[in-house]
Amino acid sequence: MEKKKIVVASSNAHKIAEIGDIMKGYEFISMKDAGFDGEIEENGSSFKENALIKAKTVAEALGVTALADDSGLCVDTLGGAPGIYSSRFSGEGDEGNRKLLLKQLEGFEDRRAHFECAVCLYSPGGKTLFATGRTYGHILEEERGNGGFGYDCLFFSDDLKKSFGEATEEEKNCVSHRFRALEELRKLL
Repeated sequence: MEKKKIVVASSNAHKIAEIGDIMKGYEFISMKDAGFDGEIEENGSSFKENALIKAKTVAEALGVTALADDSGLCVDTLGGAPGIYSSRFSGEGDEGNRKLLLKQLEGFEDRRAHFECAVCLYSPGGKTLFATGRTYGHILEEERGNGGFGYDCLFFSDDLKKSFGEATEEEKNCVSHRFRALEELRKLL
């Protein structure tokens, strides 16, 4: 039986692989491989709005069903920052983002945080499904592990009792914010 193809409104190979690992039974292809190489302006004010913008843009441009997610790290003490700006927090990539986060948390005891993910599945004609997921933990005072990407080596998972940077892909994929959002989406499908 042939798997249903879904275009992911992303060029991030790591993210697409993670989605494929979580949502078995579907074939996910990048927007670029599907023929979309335009820019998408993420100007929403929430993860949900940004996911919709991305999915709708790609779905309508290609005439296919598209899946998009928007996710980020939210730190309680920082009022939810970096939030929707997680990937461009410092303007200097992942390492710069981690350094800025640690600098902003200097002197704070409350380091509680969560990763949040909103996913949107958008079909031509406007049929839209949304799902969200969160995973909770706290920000470490120094990096641990070299796995994952982004803030993973600073995020100590309440579920795993170690940083996402120390976790295997399989461990992380069982408790991650993206996993929880995609599991919710799978139930809706």
